[in-house]
Amino acid sequence: MTFDYGGNDRPRIVVIGGGTGLSVMLRGLKEKPLDITAIVTVADDGGSSGILRSELEMVPPGDIRNVLTALADVEPLLGKMLEYRFQKGQGLAGHSLGNLILAAMCDITGDFVTGVRELSRVFAVRGRVLPAANHAIVLKAEMADGSIVVGESKIPKAGKVIKRVFIEPADVLPLPEAIEALEQADAIVIGPGSLYTSILPNLLVPEIARTIVGSKALKIFICNVMTQPGETDGYSVSDHIKALHDHVEQDLFDYVIVNNGEIPPQVQSRYAEKGAKVVHLDLDKVSQQGYKIIADHLVLFRTYLRHDAEKLSQHIYQLVESWMHKKR
Repeated sequence: MTFDYGGNDRPRIVVIGGGTGLSVMLRGLKEKPLDITAIVTVADDGGSSGILRSELEMVPPGDIRNVLTALADVEPLLGKMLEYRFQKGQGLAGHSLGNLILAAMCDITGDFVTGVRELSRVFAVRGRVLPAANHAIVLKAEMADGSIVVGESKIPKAGKVIKRVFIEPADVLPLPEAIEALEQADAIVIGPGSLYTSILPNLLVPEIARTIVGSKALKIFICNVMTQPGETDGYSVSDHIKALHDHVEQDLFDYVIVNNGEIPPQVQSRYAEKGAKVVHLDLDKVSQQGYKIIADHLVLFRTYLRHDAEKLSQHIYQLVESWMHKKR
């Protein structure tokens, strides 16, 4: 199978992850002249996604929905509609309308990937959105005390130190389109997102990790700004990178993009109440690990801290442009 890239010569970029962080970044990247493919985790088992996954035996739609909405070229009201979550109704409360639409498309087309493709066309999505695999996977974690926690949504709630995560089935086959996108990529971006529950589930699909390691593309890691309770408590930037290296057993990146802007004390206090702290930027250690570092003030302060999508995407685009120029 060969992709039709529309006859353009835009750099081909593959982004890998899941969760809110990836969606925020994609809202900026879609404004750049890039050919985007998003490969999204299929390990989610909580909330609306978990219910649909269990009852309909389908790929969990939540992370896919977030990415579709981020890349869609639609009126803001339609975007809000896709994100709308029902507050009332027996069996309906808690469900996102976008998740239900994806479930319907899966049923109508007979296949989740086809359903995503058709919905992408309807919503004029700027790029392709692909699940890492065509069926759900189960994420498990081995904790430092030797106990095993089963389920993506349960791992952060266990209140223990994570030693490693792994998936079942361990030999799950990736979506062929995802592998082809990686093979043809000029740049591969991993993160931002929950380290153990959004990023690593993709990299634990054996062929995806092998393809990234063997790729000649520019490889970039976007580090989270804040630690995540139950996942990365006390982690520095180099700790994030080490965890990825330990799971894949290979160096994956050329560049690491990090925030070096100050987080206001009142914002830090608000996050500290939930057990989250600023990810410590240990530049010397990251440099010693062999990575080139792009550090900038990359956060916006609203209800929650978010990456500055415009500034982050500009850094990524400049790196990709420079990389493409060298290749020529």
